[in-house]
Amino acid sequence: MKRLISSASLGLRLRERTVEPVSLVLSIPTSRPCIVVHPRPHPRGHLAIHRGFSSGTASSVATDAPESPPEPQPESPPEPFRLRDYQEECIQSVLASLEKGHKRLGISLATGSGKTVIFTQLIDRVEPLSETASQTLILAHRRELVEQAARHCTSAYPDKTIEVEMGKLSASGTADITVASLQSIVSGDRLLKFEPSRFKLVLVDEAHHIVAPGYLKVLRHLGLGTKQPDSPHLVGVSATFSRFDGLRLGAAIDEIVYHKDYVDMISSKWLSDVIFTTVQSTADLRGVKTTGPRASGDFDAASLSRVMNTDAINDVAIRAWHAKAGTRKSTLVFCVDLAHVAAMTQRFRHYGYDARFVTGDTPPRERSERLDAFKRGEFPVLVNCGVFTEGTDIPNIDCVLLARPTKSRNLLVQMIGRGMRLFPGKENCHIIDMVSSLQTGIVSTPTLFGLDPDELVDAASVEGLGKLRAEKVAEKALQAQRTDAVSFEAPRRAITFTDYDTVFDLIADTSGEKHIHAISPNAWVHVGPGRYILTGPGGSFIRLEKVEDAISDTPVAPRFTAWEVRALPAISVKKCPWASPRELLTTDSFVDAVHGCDKYTASATEIYPFNAINRRMPWRNGPPSSGQLLFLNKLRTKSNQLGYSDITKGKAADMITKLKHGARGRFASLEAEKKRRAKASLAVFHAEQRKLHHVVSVGPVPS
Repeated sequence: MKRLISSASLGLRLRERTVEPVSLVLSIPTSRPCIVVHPRPHPRGHLAIHRGFSSGTASSVATDAPESPPEPQPESPPEPFRLRDYQEECIQSVLASLEKGHKRLGISLATGSGKTVIFTQLIDRVEPLSETASQTLILAHRRELVEQAARHCTSAYPDKTIEVEMGKLSASGTADITVASLQSIVSGDRLLKFEPSRFKLVLVDEAHHIVAPGYLKVLRHLGLGTKQPDSPHLVGVSATFSRFDGLRLGAAIDEIVYHKDYVDMISSKWLSDVIFTTVQSTADLRGVKTTGPRASGDFDAASLSRVMNTDAINDVAIRAWHAKAGTRKSTLVFCVDLAHVAAMTQRFRHYGYDARFVTGDTPPRERSERLDAFKRGEFPVLVNCGVFTEGTDIPNIDCVLLARPTKSRNLLVQMIGRGMRLFPGKENCHIIDMVSSLQTGIVSTPTLFGLDPDELVDAASVEGLGKLRAEKVAEKALQAQRTDAVSFEAPRRAITFTDYDTVFDLIADTSGEKHIHAISPNAWVHVGPGRYILTGPGGSFIRLEKVEDAISDTPVAPRFTAWEVRALPAISVKKCPWASPRELLTTDSFVDAVHGCDKYTASATEIYPFNAINRRMPWRNGPPSSGQLLFLNKLRTKSNQLGYSDITKGKAADMITKLKHGARGRFASLEAEKKRRAKASLAVFHAEQRKLHHVVSVGPVPS
């Protein structure tokens, strides 16, 4: 007897096949309906549906089947299901690890690799832990994933009872295979009916979510919170086996037993070829907020939408798509939020393209109809925000437009993975990545190949991006060699930063005077890079400074210029106490410049008397004046004031000279530079951490 069995409440349509008369029983000792497929003939030989509740009431509805079944028709044996080579290799890796006593395993496979097929094949190949521990639980966090797993299990195991725990559908807890939505199984007391001792295997789809609180609650209930010899086996699978929010996968998974990424899959022709185009957008993301940990948080959706969702930026994306992929048959567009989806859909239609959208708010029936129409090629552009990042099988997609930037490598891989499935007549999938504000830590398609995020490519293949990366690595190595050579030949261009905790530490540092004091006996004070001051008792001073030429490949000797700035008489002072600077000399030799300045002071003794400017005068070793202490102590805390025995008069004079000639501004600049360097260093550290965080390899997972 041939029958097409369907369940509208599940959103599933089972493949038409020849079945023995079966009984679909919806009766459990709870107040929730369930579906159980029992592969045994009904006593009257027809299909019956029973709905029962804890009150014990039941009703039955019979089909119009004949009283006596017709003669059975000969059935051709089904073709044996054949796994791909890597799928069998993956299963063998899991079984080998279980044989060694490992319990909580991870499988890392690219989107489109048939992870659900591997799941369903594992169910029969993992031996029961005991006579009673033979059940399997499959966990997923999205409706589409639950439905997909249920379809595969129903097809693969017609002789097993299969139940679904999702929404209003409630499982009994005793079926051979239970496929459960995470949100449903952890609500209320629904988890309690699943007796841990009955389960041999727990399978988790999209397992990069496995350390979320809901999953951990289920795992603890089943004895999988830690590795225990009597707990069920746990196998989680994901295409992006890293946690974007910074949580450690080691809390739930002990080791990765198999890994095959999308580059391997494309090279082996198990996934569609992909070409990448990156387009520079005008969006400025510097003011966009970040959610989650600093090192791994993504952009805040509302803040990001305000920047990305403008007609100008949306038009750039659509024009880029039109120029690069306007003839593609099935384009999936990823947006930031609902408002962005509505705006992008409207702009596509404005330019004459039949674009339709699906969001989390789209009613299930309308969503299913729209998705089916897209799969049939009835319209070319489907716009969404976050609906199709995981667990969606739309193999006809031949273009993905990334109209939303992200800092999440996982999200980026999930989005482009939608277009990697094989499909008849599909030559490749074109990924168009709108990149912008490249200093904000975004990831773009080039970063997946080890390139910088600001690398712009046009229709580059996977092989082409690999070659480009090799060229960039070689170019950086050559540049590093050139930099080392320049540093060796022209050490004068090297920059050294000294960090000072306070401005007082800056003015107390005398290291800058060592060179000039080896040349001159006078009390020159170093007030900044290449700048020195010699002050007379009346306030007049000489400023000697180095003037660098523009940096070129050929080293050029610097010039040194000396200026005199004379103090004006107090009676004539209005706004500025000094006259305009007067150039004294210019020379290419620092030694000649210092000697020239000293010779000038010797001829102008009325302004620069010898006993006032010579640093070897005895008065410089005496105690400071009260005025000097008062001036300097303004920079210090009340608990750390200078006394007469803490500093000499000459040292105090030099410090005051530094303060009068910009020490505060210099300290502020040094602090700003210090912060910039710290920020840049932190950004590099976070980038390296993100790279390490996203590296997946076979072996133990850090806890």
